[in-house]
Amino acid sequence: MGLYSRYVLPRVLEFVMSQKAVMREREPTLAEAQGEVLEIGYGTGLNLTHYPSTVDRLTVIDPAEMLPARVQQRIAAARMPVHIERCMAEHLPFDRGRFDCVVTTWTLCSIPDAKAALAEIRRVLKPDGQYLFIEHGRSDDPRTAARQDRLDWWHGLISGGCHVNRPIDALVRDSGLAIERLDRFEMRGTPKYLAAHYRGAARVG
Repeated sequence: MGLYSRYVLPRVLEFVMSQKAVMREREPTLAEAQGEVLEIGYGTGLNLTHYPSTVDRLTVIDPAEMLPARVQQRIAAARMPVHIERCMAEHLPFDRGRFDCVVTTWTLCSIPDAKAALAEIRRVLKPDGQYLFIEHGRSDDPRTAARQDRLDWWHGLISGGCHVNRPIDALVRDSGLAIERLDRFEMRGTPKYLAAHYRGAARVG
């Protein structure tokens, strides 16, 4: 891991992902989480205070360790037990059908193989489990989508591999998860090429 990825990028992401426009979307995204929950790509732990009391236990994974002292403080203050696993989303070290709920928030954009990660999400969910997500992705506007295609490589270079043009709904459906609810919206105060958002819930198809 280079100096930029280890010291600079975590602070940039903490700043960006703690902006009001982002933070206000966390609670409605996580409102239905319950039971034993897996969060993929927890970053610096900004979701922890937004989980409802229906969550009994939270397992969080991320291949990168970002701002560990700050993360430990947030975990210590969490209302539920939190267990950290350092692993890749494409290869989850959990048994089939373990979790009641799996969560991703602004995560699928930066997973190298999002299709493999979604297949793993489907595998570790219980038959009646739920996948909750909020992600930015490909715009429905052709001009914006074309701009996203042009900027994708550059944006990924400075943001730790974040892709701006992934069609999130198609990726979820292609994994065999059935989308029950999907809200498409543009986040205010966000650059146009990052504004298109997908928030939804899916179950094992």
